[in-house]
Amino acid sequence: MRLTTSILKKVAIEMGATVLIEPEYELIGHITFENGKKTVFDNTRLNINGFGSAYLAQDKGFSNYFLQQLGYRVTEGKTFFNEKMCAKIANPRNIHDGWDYVQELGLPVIVKPLNLSLGILVTKVSDQSEYYQVAEKIFNIHPGLIVERFYNGNDFRILALDNEIIAAYQRIPLSVTGDGHSTILQLLETKREQLIKTGEKILIDLEDFRIIQKLHKQNLTFDSVIRKDTLVYLLDNANLSTGGDSVDFTENIHPDFQKLAINITKDMGLRLAGVDILTTDITQPLVDYTLLEINSAPGLAHYAFLGEMQIQKVEDLYRKILQALENE
Repeated sequence: MRLTTSILKKVAIEMGATVLIEPEYELIGHITFENGKKTVFDNTRLNINGFGSAYLAQDKGFSNYFLQQLGYRVTEGKTFFNEKMCAKIANPRNIHDGWDYVQELGLPVIVKPLNLSLGILVTKVSDQSEYYQVAEKIFNIHPGLIVERFYNGNDFRILALDNEIIAAYQRIPLSVTGDGHSTILQLLETKREQLIKTGEKILIDLEDFRIIQKLHKQNLTFDSVIRKDTLVYLLDNANLSTGGDSVDFTENIHPDFQKLAINITKDMGLRLAGVDILTTDITQPLVDYTLLEINSAPGLAHYAFLGEMQIQKVEDLYRKILQALENE
């Protein structure tokens, strides 16, 4: 059983609830509380957030507009659409308009699908051919993309529930560490196999064009052997779902960043959110930051894999959510 599903089931049963889980994929569940109230969950999606707020948070273009109007420092960017969508909307901006905007911002930029998750096709683009390659791949599976200015900084997720910070951790892009004799492909295959054993959805695609491009820019290939203890990054985006790593900062997050995450969550009409920001150091007073996005159904499995203390924090979070749903 998937880690988050098993934790949720464990907590619900401890509360005296009855839990049914769809057996084939073990993602969808139904909970009946002792008082007779019922709720359902879909992987990390629980009924703690209102539908409208959760839907708004999912669309990066719309949520950025409102967050900026509310005074937060969001990424500078614009949305663009495939030809089918352009034919339907009042203010069409097509793939070529997107390239014009890239030149206006200045390379490199970040190009990503408008409202997909798990880091799918999120790409740092450095030239025109890369832009069109990524844009066309996105339009093959989704009608919209967003082009954003590239910002430097460390990538952090802060998990907020109502007035409380549950967890804070740095997200580090997919990488491998050399042992002096294995090729990069062998190291990556080993890492991929280890992650698959966890039962969680880890999207390390050995044919991912982004990995090949990242290696090429470092004058490396899959056949390269790297020196012992040398770290090589294989992606630019730091999503844990694409094989990234995490470092826990929950006990050291500065109150400024705690307040920031709680306020963003509330201002978006959410109770639970994963607030993703770029900044130098969340253990120091807030000086500068860039809000990447807000996630209304944050995945917790990767954080729980860090150790027993993190599993306990996830259990505590689910207990608070279920208690809130039971007592509504």
